[in-house]
Formats: sequence, structure tokens, C-alpha cells
Amino acid sequence: MSIRIALGDDSLIVREGVRQLLAGDPQMEITATVGDVAALREACDRDPPDVVVTDIRMPPTNTDEGIRLATELRDKHPEIGVVVLSQFSDPIYALALLDRGSDRRAYLLKERLHNRAELTAAIRAVHEGGSMIDPKIVETLVHARTQAASSPLNELTAREREVLGEIAQGKSNTAIAESLFLTKRAVEKHINAIFMKLGLADSQDASKRVKATLMLLANGGAEPYETV
Repeated sequence: MSIRIALGDDSLIVREGVRQLLAGDPQMEITATVGDVAALREACDRDPPDVVVTDIRMPPTNTDEGIRLATELRDKHPEIGVVVLSQFSDPIYALALLDRGSDRRAYLLKERLHNRAELTAAIRAVHEGGSMIDPKIVETLVHARTQAASSPLNELTAREREVLGEIAQGKSNTAIAESLFLTKRAVEKHINAIFMKLGLADSQDASKRVKATLMLLANGGAEPYETV
């Protein structure tokens, strides 16, 4: 039994290239080839395919239409698998695709399209209820996790992380003391310990606070806001 596929990409060259790649596999049947997300959505509603293969960016906004469509299909046609093709190796797009679950979802870099086997493997995976993420994306995520694991922020105590979170919000030592019910002297001790552990002991005080905040944000910490 063939796998019915709806293909969406705003580039005619890419659409034709993918169509020809899949035409060489007797188990793949193209039911629609379209150039924008509205037409792809309509094709899914009119004659639901087994799998949608979509570019990540298409008209009208050319931002993240492929991701948004995948999210819509979770509700309207949960049985449809989605393979997102992208030129972006930034993990944020892949994570957005998997936000509501990894089943029936695949994220593949377009640089893989020269290899029909990789594309058809992704299509079969989502058709069977599984998932597939491009190896380059996985490598990037593992690297980021390794960096986070070796971050000096991990040396901070729970209280020191609380104080650093307050620093990231632009608060003065006095404001931090009031917020955490500490004495100003205790806050100063915690801040000195934070700067020492983060290797900022030799910097100017203002620079220390900025650098410590940047380290926290880079590790997924609190968002700063204006001091009041």
C-alpha cells in the first residue's frame, strides 16, 4: 500500500526535485504539490494525505509556516505525519515542531535531499507514528547540553542562584535584600561568592553584574527588566 504525500514548497525547483525523488519509490504517491501554506492546508482538508512534506518557510509571511501547519494538523488531522524540510540548523525550529509531541513529526535539513533514502526514511517514520530529527540538529543540541553541564553556574548554591536572578532583574543590593528577606550584608556576601565562582572577581562591579547576567541568560535563566 502506497504512502500518500502532499508536498508544499514555494520554490518550483525544490518542489519538482522532491517530487521526482519520491516518484522513484513505488511506495510513494504524490497527491498534491503546492507553493504556499494556504493551498497546502486546503489540500489536507480536501483529501487528507498520509504525510505532509513541507518547507519551513512559505508565503504569506515566509517565517515558520511549516511549523504552524504542523501544529494545526495536531488538532484537525492528528493522523497526518509531517516532515518539515529546512535550511536552518538552529535547534529552536526543531524544538518548536516537537513542542506538542514528537510522534508523526520529522525535521530534515534540505542538504539531505540529495539522498532519497534519508527523505523516504523520514516519511516512513512519521507515517508509522514515529519521528526523526536531522543528525546535525541532534549534534547541536548535545553540544549545547554539554556546555550547560560544564557551566560555572552549576557551582552556585540555590540561594546564590536566587540572588543572581535578582541581579538579572536589575535590582540594587538593597532591593535584593528586601525581596529575599536578607540583610544587605548577607546579599553582599552572596554576590561576592557568585562573582568568585563565575570568575568575575577581578572585574569592575558594574561589569561583574552585567557579565553575570549575560551568563545566566545564556544558560536559560531569568529575563531582565527595567529597574524601578
